[in-house]
This record gives sequence, structure tokens and C-alpha cells, in this order.
Amino acid sequence: MHYIAKTISSPHNDEVKALARLVQHSRDRRKEGVMVLEGIHLVESCLHAGGRLARLYLNEAAAGKPEVMGLLEQLPRGTVVVSLPEAVMAKATALSSACELLALCERPAPPAPQRDAARVLLEDIQDPGNLGTILRCAAAAGVYDVFLSKGCVDVFSPKVLRAGMGAHFALRIHEHADLADELRRFGGRKLVTHLEGSSSLYGHDLSGAVAFVFGNEGAGVSDALLSLADARIRIPMPGHAESLNVAMAATVCLFERVRQLEK
Repeated sequence: MHYIAKTISSPHNDEVKALARLVQHSRDRRKEGVMVLEGIHLVESCLHAGGRLARLYLNEAAAGKPEVMGLLEQLPRGTVVVSLPEAVMAKATALSSACELLALCERPAPPAPQRDAARVLLEDIQDPGNLGTILRCAAAAGVYDVFLSKGCVDVFSPKVLRAGMGAHFALRIHEHADLADELRRFGGRKLVTHLEGSSSLYGHDLSGAVAFVFGNEGAGVSDALLSLADARIRIPMPGHAESLNVAMAATVCLFERVRQLEK
């Protein structure tokens, strides 16, 4: 066995209590400099990206599953694996039922963004599902620099990580960014989605360096960022819907860029 095996059987164990706090509270995660990965897929994504696990918690009820055994074989030598009874694992996780694996991974510091490469700027996105979906879409569309304002939900929260489905490990994520400053310094085109935009998304050349700005679910993009845009763009909606969910709008914009690059 190349990993270090431990067992905890009590839900009142201090380590289990500390793990539950990390799952529940962004303040504790930031203080410890970690993120919590729930489930086999996220742990595999982290390992494949070269991430280092500080600790892995194993649901004893899932220990014999082939996919779990295969993942354990991938662990770097010396990784600490703590076995927990399913009832104890359930106490720590925020999920409705205990997952097979739960891991603590070091919160990454992003490298510098690529100069004038395409990017996504997100202002005060509050819903974890929306944020995770946008990250997943950006990774799929090949737009790797994502800037988040201070008002965004914790991008490394368990809910956002689950919605992102591993996208976090493919992106350069820049937290607490000054979006106005980023736009001023960006050398490419700056496009802001707006319900009353003067031009259609489909009338713009998106193949070069472009920054897409998406705003808060309720308030949209602030006036300060709107004033810095080269264009306020709208997504044509010939049907009866008044607007699109922000994650859906981001998907349409980013994959219109993909379509143009494929031409």
C-alpha cells in the first residue's frame, strides 16, 4: 500500500467536525487555503491536473467499488487516506447522501493571464449553479481566463465545484478582480451582454481577442462596466422569453465564438 491509511469511527471526532466546517463555511476554507472535492470525478480531475491532495476521506461502504479502488491506485505516495463509516461521512458532506470520496486540495494560485487572450469577466454572480456552469462552458469553449469580482459567490465552494464538473482545473481563475481595471488594460474587444443592446451577438467578429462581461442575475452588468464596453450586445430572442439565465447567455456567447472559429 503506497498511501497512509487511517480510520475514524466517531462522528464526534475533532477531525470530522473540522471537515464539516470546511464543507459548510467559505471563511474556514479560505483560512486553511483549501477546497473540498466531493465525489470521484472531481478527485480524478484534480489528480489528472497535477493537483495535490492534502487528505482524502473514503466512505467505507464504497471501498470495494472498482472505480474507487482504481482511484486509490493513482494517489501519490504518502497521501493520507482516512476511512469513515458511511454515517460519519454523511455528517460531513453537504450532499443528501454520502459520496464515495471527499478530498481536501490546496486552493490554487492562478498563473498570470495570457496577454489579450479571450476571457470571461463575471460581476457579482451569486448562484453557485450558474457560476459552475459558466466555468464549465468556458473550459469547453477554450476560454481559459476567468475574472471574478469580489461580489461573486466563492468560486471554490463545494456547490460551484460540483457544477463545474472539473472545469476549475482547466482554467486560470482570478478571484476578487478589479473588473474595470481589467477592461481598461485589455487590448481586445470588450463586449457586455445587455437586454437593450444596440447590436446582435451574431453581428460581431468574436474570433480574435475578446472579453465577455456577464453580470449579476438580477441587476445585470453595472453602469461602471457598461461604460467601458466597446459594444452592448443582445442575444436575439424571437420567442416569448424576456431574458435568458446568465449561464445560458454565457453559453450562447461562448459557443457562437466557437462556431466562428470553426468556419
